[in-house]
Amino acid sequence: MSTESARVIVLGCSTRPGALGPAVLDWLIDTITPRAGELGAELVPMALGDLDLPFLDEEEHPSSGLYRNEHTRRWSDAVDAADGFIVVTPEYNYGMPATLKNALDYLGREWAWKPIGFVSYGNTSAGTRSVQHAKQVVTTLRLVPLGSTVAIRIGDATENGRVRPNAALAGAAVGVLDELVRVAHALRPMRELIRAGVRPGPLPGSYVRPLTPDDAPQVTVLQRCCWVDEALANDTLAVPALRESLEEVREWLATWQTMGLWRDGRLLGMVRARRVDADWHVGRLGVVPDQRGQGLGRILLRGAEAAAEPDCRRVVLFTGAKSRQNITFYESEGYRPVSPADDDGTACLAKSVTF
Repeated sequence: MSTESARVIVLGCSTRPGALGPAVLDWLIDTITPRAGELGAELVPMALGDLDLPFLDEEEHPSSGLYRNEHTRRWSDAVDAADGFIVVTPEYNYGMPATLKNALDYLGREWAWKPIGFVSYGNTSAGTRSVQHAKQVVTTLRLVPLGSTVAIRIGDATENGRVRPNAALAGAAVGVLDELVRVAHALRPMRELIRAGVRPGPLPGSYVRPLTPDDAPQVTVLQRCCWVDEALANDTLAVPALRESLEEVREWLATWQTMGLWRDGRLLGMVRARRVDADWHVGRLGVVPDQRGQGLGRILLRGAEAAAEPDCRRVVLFTGAKSRQNITFYESEGYRPVSPADDDGTACLAKSVTF
């Protein structure tokens, strides 16, 4: 499972004064919060009645992502930041509330490739027909409905406007959260493919995106895999990439411009760059061993070079003085040794910046 947390919006859909919905929402939050802590999930309770969404009033189609109204932009930001949703919904006349349908219709891309679970309540059907109605809509938006659900029959499960303690319902609620978090992590690569700043990668299904401090666990693993050859070639374990702690990796990810090549949630390669005086420093170029020989390192290197700031004079990089394979590769890309190897066994190579 991914080490990243999952942000889950728990959405109350009824806006009718005096409705049971807020009590069901409170019961659900109280029930699943302990499990959310164990799973590393963040629960964000929201009520549609608090969003002030009128009936859809945007001029442009939601698929355009062009929003004129502030209420739409707020709703877009909230949904875009979420990794999944649990909807608490009543059933009105064999269907979902108009408020839920309206909220879904407002947006497009923000919903895609995120799981959605349902907690329904009602009388004869315990709200299950509302859920079936909603599933027809959410799949069109590329939301992924869960198989796990909670269905509350009002007459059997509530008393004095509250949900009575019920082990079976509580277990079902935790089951919805468990499944939702697993599916949210599994779908993360699909969500990343459509985010801003992401571009297609050189391999089928791969993509390139900026790395952030949140990616430190994956970067740490990649470094452990890739820099063993460097250590063997130079007969030393004093290689920073092999020795850095998770926190040290997180710190430099916050200051370097780092690009990562991903496929199916796996980090296949990376490179980092930043300006130092009038030079553009490139480093930590690595590709996982089983994906080498396909030109991925060359593509990453050239991408880092292309990002050099206009007034930089040189691109500079470092490698082990005995890393003959690395040096040969860099020389094939136009790099030349700057000076004899340092006392620490590090070779510096550079080439002029061309635009």
